[in-house]
Amino acid sequence: MLLFIGGPEIIVILLFIVIFFGSSKIPSLARSLGKTIREVKDASNEIKKEIRDSANEVKDDIEKN
Repeated sequence: MLLFIGGPEIIVILLFIVIFFGSSKIPSLARSLGKTIREVKDASNEIKKEIRDSANEVKDDIEKN
């Protein structure tokens, strides 16, 4: 999805953000976005780990029998 966004599109998006939110709100928006991305990434990694652990348990059970 983001593969089709080029330089001009990014500039238009940034200008829209500055006009819509104002320059004083941008740092807090960026911080909030960063925290949200980090939380989603951590949750995703945790889900992957649980799936991997469950798969290993099933594999070990199959090998025992």
